[in-house]
Amino acid sequence: MLKGQVSSLLFAVLTSLSVSAFAAEPPKVDSAKPAVTQASKVAEVGKVNLNTADAATLERELIGIGEVKAQAIIAHRETNGPFASVDELLEVKGIGAATLEKNRDKLNLN
Repeated sequence: MLKGQVSSLLFAVLTSLSVSAFAAEPPKVDSAKPAVTQASKVAEVGKVNLNTADAATLERELIGIGEVKAQAIIAHRETNGPFASVDELLEVKGIGAATLEKNRDKLNLN
């Protein structure tokens, strides 16, 4: 008799646990955050690598840089090699000191 009561009690506990596991609300996933980032193009959040970023990334991430200036940056990089400092961006036609200062905190070379 005791064995039957223990079995019934164990069955009730296990059934309750399985029902509560299936009835629980699933964890919420934040779909606004991408699962994979483009680490090679944007090394840190908000940082753009002048030596590896493509034109679309430059245009999207930098203030005052449109399609033409982004292409000019890439052309300068291809002609003269990688940028040794962020200040070399001033050598690109159409980019002045004001544009550089607006974007200085967003730029890196690594």
